Amino acid sequence: MSENKGAVGVMTSGGDSQGMNAAVRAVVRTGIAMGIDVYAIREGYQGLVDDQIVKMDWESVGGILEQGGTIIGTARCKEFRTYEGRLICAQHLIKYGIDNLVIIGGDGSLTGANTFSEEWAGMLQKLVESDKITAAQAAAHPKLRIIGMVGSIDNDMANTDMTIGADTALHRITEAIDALISTAASHQRIFVVEVMGRNCGYLALMSAIATGSEYVFIPEHPPAENWQDKMCAELATGRKAGRRDGIIIVAEGAKDLQGNPIPSSYIKQVIEEKLGWDTRETILGHVQRGGAPSAFDRYMSTVFGWASVQELLKQDAAAESSVVVLKENRVRTAPLMESVRKTQAIAAAIQAHEYDKAQEMRGGSWAKMLNIFNILSQSGPSQPCSKKNGSRMAVMTCGWPSPGMNNAIRAAVRIAMDQGHTVLGVEDGINGLIKGELREFSWMDVEEWNNRGGTALDTNRKIPEEKDFYSIAKTIEEHKIDGLLMIGGWAGYQVIESLFLMRKNFKTFNLPMLCIPAAINNNLPGSELAIGADTALNTIVEAVDKIKHSSDSSRRAFMVEVMGRYCGYLAMMSGLATGAEYIYLHENGVTLELLQQHLKELLHSFEKGGRHVALMIRNENANPTYTTDFICELFQEAGKSVFAIRKSILGPMQQGGTPSPFDRIQAVRLAYEGANLLLESIKQGDSRCCFIGQSGGKTVISDMNSLQRMVDEDQQRPAAQWWEPLYSVAMSMAKKPK
Repeated sequence: MSENKGAVGVMTSGGDSQGMNAAVRAVVRTGIAMGIDVYAIREGYQGLVDDQIVKMDWESVGGILEQGGTIIGTARCKEFRTYEGRLICAQHLIKYGIDNLVIIGGDGSLTGANTFSEEWAGMLQKLVESDKITAAQAAAHPKLRIIGMVGSIDNDMANTDMTIGADTALHRITEAIDALISTAASHQRIFVVEVMGRNCGYLALMSAIATGSEYVFIPEHPPAENWQDKMCAELATGRKAGRRDGIIIVAEGAKDLQGNPIPSSYIKQVIEEKLGWDTRETILGHVQRGGAPSAFDRYMSTVFGWASVQELLKQDAAAESSVVVLKENRVRTAPLMESVRKTQAIAAAIQAHEYDKAQEMRGGSWAKMLNIFNILSQSGPSQPCSKKNGSRMAVMTCGWPSPGMNNAIRAAVRIAMDQGHTVLGVEDGINGLIKGELREFSWMDVEEWNNRGGTALDTNRKIPEEKDFYSIAKTIEEHKIDGLLMIGGWAGYQVIESLFLMRKNFKTFNLPMLCIPAAINNNLPGSELAIGADTALNTIVEAVDKIKHSSDSSRRAFMVEVMGRYCGYLAMMSGLATGAEYIYLHENGVTLELLQQHLKELLHSFEKGGRHVALMIRNENANPTYTTDFICELFQEAGKSVFAIRKSILGPMQQGGTPSPFDRIQAVRLAYEGANLLLESIKQGDSRCCFIGQSGGKTVISDMNSLQRMVDEDQQRPAAQWWEPLYSVAMSMAKKPK
């Protein structure tokens, strides 16, 4: 902030979204840790007009991570839209010495903030002339610095991959549709579900992919002419193929090619009149904006809040207003008004019926995801299986079960079958290849796999021994397998690597093989986010919420042990998302001196600091000596007169349950890329052996011969892990400065 360290004001404006509280907490605590006064402006811009400005301390934002909405309130404000109203706001900010403003809101709120900043100098001059402030005050605060965070469940802001609240809203929609599917199947009903999104079809499209819906209407891609007949024909074909349920998702801003709205009520009417089927309409409404934020919205918003203060500190007087964004899985900043203009340009393109332009402006992956949905939602393949020209692809799972595996299998099966290929499912991991236990998939075999945890193919962690390779080669030859797709964790990668290394002895293994990462531990090389890790993280966060709520007026410290083996991803990110005071990772090491320091801090905070609850999260393999039991006994013995210690080992519950929306979408995305790459390799006669993943927001393909140099083999984790620098952010949020 160059030479001037004015106070920071933080406010939430416009519609609320889950994760706003995490962002507010991060702004307040980061500012305090840096020795800056932080003020909350209650009720958005209305609070700025009405002087509802409150100085915050460390405890002001305690315990708010798991709360939905915004504790400082939000409101629309007509007065702020006028110059006179903004002049009053400027006077109030000067009163508290605030010349740094963090705005959490949508494009309208951010645009208003930028206008306010541009008018600042002239306003101060007017206030001095009218004796509302002194010349010295004006000189001390010559520039109003603005940093924005996009709080919007619609995920409609340009220059960022995700906005605060969008992931949680997707959770709400997916949970609701999962529930509707069961009742729809029971009665053979069609449900038309309307979701939010204004001019952005993100929530509609992604929830359609996550839930296996049959039809979707989005603003960016209106249906073709006579869509009513086409939709009903596809529904009838699906019913004939064996579908008992039918879910149609419509974005609230959906329109036809002429720009006429397509309301859910009209879709219901069309189906009833043309097909005579029992159809129900469900408008999810504001339930999408409510409830506790997801793990992702908690940790992303926390890092956003931390980064916003960091950005304010390094801005000079000439810096333009900026917005914190998530780009390629990294937190960055982008010019505020450029982002707003791009967002408004997309809306204008839709309004002008320039739909191709709107999709292009959404980003390269938008059209791809729409294409994926169109393939997966079909009631059968576009072309029949070709025994002459089609290939035979085998799909298998290995390693521990991971939520989302079934979604990956389903996507791979349909992507391949849609191109006329045969897909074989290998049962029980490597045992299926050894014993020849395979089955040929039909299109509808995988229809209802979207919300199923685990893997329908079964799995284990067996690695083939020397005596097994002959049987595996025989199975490949007998079933005429042309390519092998592995969906699994560390054991899955080892299985494929072992086949790759045995090519010198078995020519049969010279076929293309590809691994897709699926492991809750998120410990696989070549991919920053493995299938299943997000579900496990949400399971941990939900459990910790309940554990913390179990604390009564007595003083308690909770120790929660989570999975991960030697990778601390789950411990680190759940600690960041739940506000843990201490996070024990194998990567950082655990020493007796460290434990003694933490014990001393806990004793002081419970005795002198008024603390009633503390949270510690430990990776299961953080240290072989200083186990969870050891730490709990140590802390209990030393602190028994001050606080009680409670231990919770979450165990296999982290591996189970319904996959989260992100894991479903991630599984589909990786399976689409992986299956197409494998099929292309078969076509080209390329025996490539590789593993696929996403890194920096992009699809990355790594050859199997690079596996060993990319990992710490002893610890079975990547040699470099993108999330490790976030440890310092988590600690700065949890530990009050002295």
